[in-house]
Amino acid sequence: MSNWVEGKVVEINWWTPSLFSLKVAADIEPFFAGQFTKLGLEINNRKVARAYSFVNAPADPLLEFFLIEVDKGALSSHLAQLGEGDNIWVNTKPSGFFVLDEVPKANTLWMLSTGTAIGPFLSILADGKLWRDYDRVVLVHGVRHNTDLCYQDQIKATEKLFPQFKYVQLVSRETPENGLHGRITHVLSNGELLSYCNIGEFAQDHHFMLCGNPAMVKDTTALLLEMGFKKHRRAEAGHITVEQYW
Repeated sequence: MSNWVEGKVVEINWWTPSLFSLKVAADIEPFFAGQFTKLGLEINNRKVARAYSFVNAPADPLLEFFLIEVDKGALSSHLAQLGEGDNIWVNTKPSGFFVLDEVPKANTLWMLSTGTAIGPFLSILADGKLWRDYDRVVLVHGVRHNTDLCYQDQIKATEKLFPQFKYVQLVSRETPENGLHGRITHVLSNGELLSYCNIGEFAQDHHFMLCGNPAMVKDTTALLLEMGFKKHRRAEAGHITVEQYW
């Protein structure tokens, strides 16, 4: 219990019938953009907790989390029932190495995400420190439906402020209103992503950060390895940094 503090839900935003964001006031230790912590509730006399990435910048006073309500989910279905003013347990010790301090400098930074795993990238963008290390940043958000493309106001504001930033909407199950159709591996391999971003080729001075469902991370990593890139490690600099989102 020493690593937990009781926080208070300040705001809830429902983007779709299953996607929602929580803003929570809680006194936790400082974190780096890209990290996560655990949220928990007392359910049937036991604490049920899951890890969620911060969406907000570290300097923001409120903690924000982007969630999907999973049918009969052990925790998410209960988090979806919370209202403003309700209490929630928050782990005080942020975790994770999906942070820019662990990523080498590069000409182009590719942020490849699916679903709610766009969260840590939004935190990194909001933090703003990435512009010192990368000449160009491309955020790709893969979703099933156009309505799943959340946080549009924040992303559009970033596009206006930073001309070196490119946002790519990627919709797999219907015709996209903007952006591209398909999956991340598809648009990586067929050249559509490069063409859409007006980039000639994937190069050795590019770095790829992957965050999303395990299948996307696994398949995209394998594709990038086939293309001649290598995993980034502390002991040996590479081109691919991954976060398994669940």
